[in-house]
Amino acid sequence: MLRQLTLDLGTPPPSTFDNFFAGANAELVTRLRELDNALAAGPVADRTFYVWGEAGSGRTHLLQALVHEAPPGHARFAGPQSSLAAFGFDPRVALYAIDDCDALSAAQQIAVFNLFNEVRAHPTSALVAAGNAPPIGMTVREDLRTRLGWGLVFHLAPLPDDAKAAVLKRAARERGIMLADDVPAYLLTHFRRDMPSLMALLDALDRFSLEQKRAVTLPLLRTMLASPGADERRGASTCSVTGPAAAGTSASLASSASGPAAAHEGPSTGASPADPAGSYAASPASSKIGPHG
Repeated sequence: MLRQLTLDLGTPPPSTFDNFFAGANAELVTRLRELDNALAAGPVADRTFYVWGEAGSGRTHLLQALVHEAPPGHARFAGPQSSLAAFGFDPRVALYAIDDCDALSAAQQIAVFNLFNEVRAHPTSALVAAGNAPPIGMTVREDLRTRLGWGLVFHLAPLPDDAKAAVLKRAARERGIMLADDVPAYLLTHFRRDMPSLMALLDALDRFSLEQKRAVTLPLLRTMLASPGADERRGASTCSVTGPAAAGTSASLASSASGPAAAHEGPSTGASPADPAGSYAASPASSKIGPHG
């Protein structure tokens, strides 16, 4: 029998550079963290970036961190759900974060192409774009594809399982959770393996342990998955559960986010379809490809 468990996740914490697991992505994280100050200090050689990786690799997290940590009005986040006005150039905005370039409409692609040219013409601004494939493999307008490959291109590869387990344990410690050693391994073998989904399950398990006044152990996790009456909650999206111990079960992840607001300036709390918001960690393996197109 197919069952669903709705996990009432509430509002995820803001995406920041501090809660991004950098690993070998340290160069990219450092460049993005220092980009706004570098623009203010003087000419910057590399002012356009393209970051790509599979869903859950941390692309949206990094873009949201860039906007979240910039002074108010200095950065703008835009993506497929944004209006065309969000892609317009504004000399008061120093940083432009464009998410899910692979999913932009034809009109939005033209707008990003024009924005890219404006940013190149204004040395006090920078653009960071993200997508699910390297520029050469993107199915977008040829002129936009070429522009995305002009600047620095970084690849965010998935975390290996041992690093994912380490991230879950670190996140648990930061929440004051005593996480049994077998819980991360169970999550990695029975649930979706992308970090946003794993972090969402950890948050739900934390709340469930507080309700039950029990330590976070594998038996508690199984109890949570078997909890009745969870379907009555609203605002859930489905996360698949696999493995013999979870046969016939799916966990639904609730989220209050609805995507980046159009023409948004300031930190975004929206969830991107390709890379959900609130992801704690991304890849430790980043490769800088460099200008190409």
